[in-house]
Amino acid sequence: MALATGSQAGAMLKSLWLKFFMLLVAVVVVGLSSTLLLRELMVHDFREYLEGEREDRVHWVIASIESAYEKKGGWDNDALIDSTIWAFMLGLDMRLLDHDGATLVDMDKALGTLPPLVQKRVLVLAERWDMGAEGKRVPYALFLRGEQIGRLEVRFLPPRKETLFIRRSNEFLFVSIIALGGIAIVLSVVFSRRLTRPIKELTSAASSISGGDLTSRVQPHGRDEISDLSMAFNRMAEALAVQESLRKKLTANVAHELRTPISAVRGELEGMIDGLIPAEKENLQSLYDEIGRLRTILDGIEDLSQVEASTMSLARREVELGPFLSAIAERYGSIFREKGVALGLKCDDDLKIYADPDRLSQVMVNLLTNALKATERGGSVNVEARSEGEGVSIAVSDTGTGIRAEVLPFIFERFYRGSEGGLGIGLTIVKELVEAHGGSVKAESEPGRGSKFTVLLPF
Repeated sequence: MALATGSQAGAMLKSLWLKFFMLLVAVVVVGLSSTLLLRELMVHDFREYLEGEREDRVHWVIASIESAYEKKGGWDNDALIDSTIWAFMLGLDMRLLDHDGATLVDMDKALGTLPPLVQKRVLVLAERWDMGAEGKRVPYALFLRGEQIGRLEVRFLPPRKETLFIRRSNEFLFVSIIALGGIAIVLSVVFSRRLTRPIKELTSAASSISGGDLTSRVQPHGRDEISDLSMAFNRMAEALAVQESLRKKLTANVAHELRTPISAVRGELEGMIDGLIPAEKENLQSLYDEIGRLRTILDGIEDLSQVEASTMSLARREVELGPFLSAIAERYGSIFREKGVALGLKCDDDLKIYADPDRLSQVMVNLLTNALKATERGGSVNVEARSEGEGVSIAVSDTGTGIRAEVLPFIFERFYRGSEGGLGIGLTIVKELVEAHGGSVKAESEPGRGSKFTVLLPF
């Protein structure tokens, strides 16, 4: 079963690692996709801006040609050549046709009319335009006073800077995607493994604990939620180890506590069977007392089981603390007097509480019994009940031997015995019953000067 559990844990971790990895990769893909989208939007807006400027240039040329036609009263070859060269300098490959469709001038014809030196200078200045770029010619009608006088066909020459900008942006984007994407994937692998490593350690430690190794612990990493989980796991493992140690002690304690009365009962019965001990009232009473001792031990274990399993129902009703505590003090006063320990009681007037009187009586009896055991002849035990906030506090203090500071945090643990005798369940039952009422109990002690147990219960 342990092997199967380990295999399942490994499969789970692999799946969890894959989920983390896919999540991080998805984030990377979204980020790169956003970059691509942003780049496309920027290039689109840039191209629209350039197209708008080109349209403005075309209208400048059209206005110049129509104005020259009006001034000359017709087509003037020199004016057309000047307009064609000017358009070429603006990045427009222009061809002018008359209203009959005959070509009047084009870029090659206009450049051919220029002197070689001027032509060279014009070509040098026009090097910023990509002459080899393909593109269709866009027709523009020419009008004068509402009549068409010709048609202008224009091929837009893209600027070399635009082509260079787009090409380099594409190259940069491609390199960025490869480089950053690769780095992001590597980081995704590293961080996904780093995120799942503590969980893997927790799973391994949990498997070890389920296999009986209660010494297994995990090392917290960082100060995040997984670190908190690791520390909580260690506290749980520590608590389990303590409980296991207490369980083993319980087994030894129960065996010890049961062995003595059983041995006594067996010895006396054997003596009676052999005729060595007469079956008289005194001897039978001794057997009865030993059986009562056995029953007390078993009742204590049963009470603890019921309390911890939350099967013990509370029959709550209104309890007047003054008469209630007085009855308990009167009932157990003789035991205190026999030992020579003074029992004092102080309770505020008209103090009432809504609780189960039988269970509350069990709490008080356990506290008084422990106080009496710890107090020597000539000492005192005092009970004080008073209103405190939205509830009442019932304090049982004694002038006994006290409790050592290193022992105090464990006195409410199951089966923990601070001294010889008993099973170590009395204070555990007190704590469980008080918490079942919605209250709390705390202990204060100073070795050699006594202890004080305070029960806080809501009204």
